Amino acid sequence: WTSASRPSRNAYVTRVATRNKPAADVSSLMPNATSQTFNDRSPAAVEVGREVEGLRLENEVFRSFLCRHVRDQSLDEDRLDSQRSRQRRRTVNHKCKLSMEQKCEIANSEHERLQLEMHEKERKYRKLNATLYAVLEETHIRIAELKKEAYEFKRDIVVGAENMRTGKTAAEKVVRYMEDRLRQRDGLIEKLRLKNATIKTQVQKVENQVKQKEEMGDVLHYIDFHQLQIENKQYQAFIEQRNQELLRLKAATGNTVQSSNQLKHRLYNAVDEATRLECETSCRLGQLLKVTQDTEHVSAASTCELRTHGILGQRCSETADLPSTKAYVSQKAGMYELCREQQCWEKKVNIVEVATTQL
Repeated sequence: WTSASRPSRNAYVTRVATRNKPAADVSSLMPNATSQTFNDRSPAAVEVGREVEGLRLENEVFRSFLCRHVRDQSLDEDRLDSQRSRQRRRTVNHKCKLSMEQKCEIANSEHERLQLEMHEKERKYRKLNATLYAVLEETHIRIAELKKEAYEFKRDIVVGAENMRTGKTAAEKVVRYMEDRLRQRDGLIEKLRLKNATIKTQVQKVENQVKQKEEMGDVLHYIDFHQLQIENKQYQAFIEQRNQELLRLKAATGNTVQSSNQLKHRLYNAVDEATRLECETSCRLGQLLKVTQDTEHVSAASTCELRTHGILGQRCSETADLPSTKAYVSQKAGMYELCREQQCWEKKVNIVEVATTQL
């Protein structure tokens, strides 16, 4: 339709849609059971039901087309349309209908509109699906990382940091583990920040290029768009390949980290064993020093005893011709016995003297 004939056509469509509106209302009042009754009755009733359904669908298409065009028009055009429609109402017969070309044009317009809406919804849903898929993949990766961190924490801290003798967890190992984790997080944050800055720079560069192309009038054609789609597919395949390589490197990194953790665990055990051996060595050195001192004291005492033994041996050799100790003891006992007898006789003599003096 041309711009000159658009007001008259719109008024004509408005009039015809208004005239066909009761038929749409009547068809909307007919339930499906009525059409089934017509099917059961006769072929003529079936044809009438089909015609009514076709008219209802046609009226719905015309009403949608009319509402869309009425919203798009301005107030001035609406006034011109109303004036021209009034003039045409006076001249045009009320029994006129839309021609087949007009109906086809309206149907094609509605079909194009529905296709655009479908493409827009499809694009929106694809974007939403990609977003949800990315969120789901990120969730799975995060769950795997959390499981891995929980396993490493249990292996390195809950089990590995426990002292076998006391049964307590070593605080130094826990602090070292937390510091390593925080250092890794800081490195990841810095890496993501640099990546984000790089992506922002690339986006700004692309936006500037698009703006320059728009200013220069360099509009993309269908061939350019198709070429960009091909390049996009190639880049997506390249990105997928890089992602697979990244996953392989992550797996290798995980194995390396696991081996490193095992070696760290062995190193911690070796350090604990070395600490225990150092403590035991210091204890043994203390015991050795004490034994050495005791040995020196015993050596000095044995030297004194040997000297004393030598002196006593010399004295024994000097007194070899003297009587024995037993003879000395027996002589002493005899002497003590004689002394007692002497005392007894002295007492008897004293008693006799006293008696003689009294007589």
